[in-house]
Amino acid sequence: MNDKVRATHLERRAVVYLRQSTLSQVHEHRESTARQYALRQRALELGWPPERIEIIDEDMGQSGTSADWRAGFQRMAEEVAHGRVGAIFSLEVSRLARSSADWHRLLDLCGLADVVLVDEQAVYTPRDYNDRLLLGLKGTMSEAELYWMRLRLQGGKLSKARRGALHITPPVGYEWEETTSRFRFDPDEGVQRAVRLVFERFRLEGSAYAVLRYFMKNGLKLPVREPGTHQLHPEPPRYTLLLSMLHNPTYAGAYVFGRNERHMALVDGQLRRQRRTRLPREAWKVCLKNHHPAYISWEEYEANQKRLATNHPSYQQPDQRGAVREGSALLQGLVLCGRCGHRMQTAYRESGHPYYECRRITDKGMCWTVSAAGIDEAVARLFLETVQPPEIELGLAITREVERQAQEVGRQWKLRLERAHYEAQLAERRYKAVDPDNRVVARTLEREWNEKLGELEVLEREHQQVLRREKVELTSQDRARLLELAKDLSYVWHARSTTNAERKNLLRILVREVALSPVEVPERGIHIQVLWQTGACSDLTIARRPSYTRATSPETIKLIGTLVEQKRTDREIAAELNRRGLLSGVKRAWDKQAVRWVRRRYGIHRQPVGRRRGRPRQPERRADGLYSTHGVAALLDVTETMVRTWVEKGWLRCVEGGGPGTPRWYKLDRSTLKRLRAAKAQGNGSSGRGAAQISVEEGGAL
Repeated sequence: MNDKVRATHLERRAVVYLRQSTLSQVHEHRESTARQYALRQRALELGWPPERIEIIDEDMGQSGTSADWRAGFQRMAEEVAHGRVGAIFSLEVSRLARSSADWHRLLDLCGLADVVLVDEQAVYTPRDYNDRLLLGLKGTMSEAELYWMRLRLQGGKLSKARRGALHITPPVGYEWEETTSRFRFDPDEGVQRAVRLVFERFRLEGSAYAVLRYFMKNGLKLPVREPGTHQLHPEPPRYTLLLSMLHNPTYAGAYVFGRNERHMALVDGQLRRQRRTRLPREAWKVCLKNHHPAYISWEEYEANQKRLATNHPSYQQPDQRGAVREGSALLQGLVLCGRCGHRMQTAYRESGHPYYECRRITDKGMCWTVSAAGIDEAVARLFLETVQPPEIELGLAITREVERQAQEVGRQWKLRLERAHYEAQLAERRYKAVDPDNRVVARTLEREWNEKLGELEVLEREHQQVLRREKVELTSQDRARLLELAKDLSYVWHARSTTNAERKNLLRILVREVALSPVEVPERGIHIQVLWQTGACSDLTIARRPSYTRATSPETIKLIGTLVEQKRTDREIAAELNRRGLLSGVKRAWDKQAVRWVRRRYGIHRQPVGRRRGRPRQPERRADGLYSTHGVAALLDVTETMVRTWVEKGWLRCVEGGGPGTPRWYKLDRSTLKRLRAAKAQGNGSSGRGAAQISVEEGGAL
């Protein structure tokens, strides 16, 4: 028996810990597994009886880089901490941990509990300084060894990727050719046409959602690769799938490696692997253009990326107009504020009427707001007067384009039907080839044949429904009608079948930006500047509707304050005002939204409801000068809801806290107070569409 193993160790259990990094190692490196199980014999030789020897092997196939996912290691550490273990047997130190943090934590526990560590060569006592120094060096070398192995492997992959020879899972529409180490087009014609149709529709529509709507409208599907087998099967298109295809440079003939990066981060106090983050193009490790056949050119790929980026509107970045939407605001994404140059946002009130808003905060509150109806009508009239296309050429071009798109949809359906017929015939041949007496197999093949026939029948029925719903084939009457409509763009523009998104796309073909500026003299109006794609600029001015004034009488305001003190709800106050025959500032009957707006506008607040037990209220201001939410509300005489609305709009910034169950703290400097007081004076801060409608009714539309 070794002199480091004493009776106090033999009274406790001996743990034999087994681990291999992957399941393939467990399957292929069986000698290593046998050597680890043989450590039980070493424990017997050192004096432990068989009943006190425990084998922990549930971590077989688990990496040693962390203890988070190793249940066996965690159970062993817990047993050590409770003083139930006298010795830990392991083939080598790296079997226990490849992380210095986990290794030294285990050494600390073993030192406190007087547990010896045993491998094939020696016995170590963590309480002995020399042994602990040696174990620490072995743990450090074990972690460094993992880094060196990873560095060599990654270096080899990168070297192969720089030649364009590293195998990468091909996206839909490609196959990897082992002999040439290149991508090639998928030989399936249906797969190729589906991929080409995605890029063609994006070229026409300009947004991934529009491509998705087109596929769903025509009942088309996209091939999808199964994660495990990498086999292709058709599925209804998904927005994420279309977006990944549009962002993938492989379709532009480029071999790219290192587009994404993964990071480890602390989540709830534990290391968790975050989702992959996409790197900017200049940070890609490898980008080999013209590496393989392409579905689109590199120039078109770059244009697509720019278009996708501009589809996310930003009022702070005028270049980002955003994709067209189905709303009725014709100039959505095109309007610039003539006062400050920021992009104006589109807002819809409860009545459904669109408004253009410049949400930049000035000393007087939000910059300005204007109704969209008159502006849209004026710009549309100017657009139709300006556009005078050659009638015959345009009509023929439209006819050819409509026919081409209809034929493409027809080809997609034809290929799907051909595949369904082939699969049904294949199932039939397999059924007929089986021995009839082998009923066990015959029944299964017969069921598969019936399933394929059922799928074919469903697909043919869906095809007929699409033919009845959509014009997949054009008749001579359809062609004549298209030629006639090409002569009258105004009729097409005002047709009920023309959607708002189609009108916006037509407008964006010629119009780049529209700048709006309020005019006060000699009369109130709106100055409109239309910047065409050619660089030319057209100016026009239209009248602005007169604004309402906030004419709520002082007597009514005082009565509302009295009713609030009586703890009446806004609905009850509105009913009482209507019963007395009082009207709002815009000469309308009262409702709860109008009452709420007046209360906020004139600082009529209700008494706060008592807080729930067990949650003490935070002070209004801390010693370091930071304010709580109710502290900001008390200082500016507003509600806490308005303070939260200011935070959502970006007018007030939280400098500390804000997580679940964590109070927020704010820093109020001179500029912030000036901005918030201006917002309060303008009535800005009420949230929801209902509150926005009241602000128009009380303050009037510009």
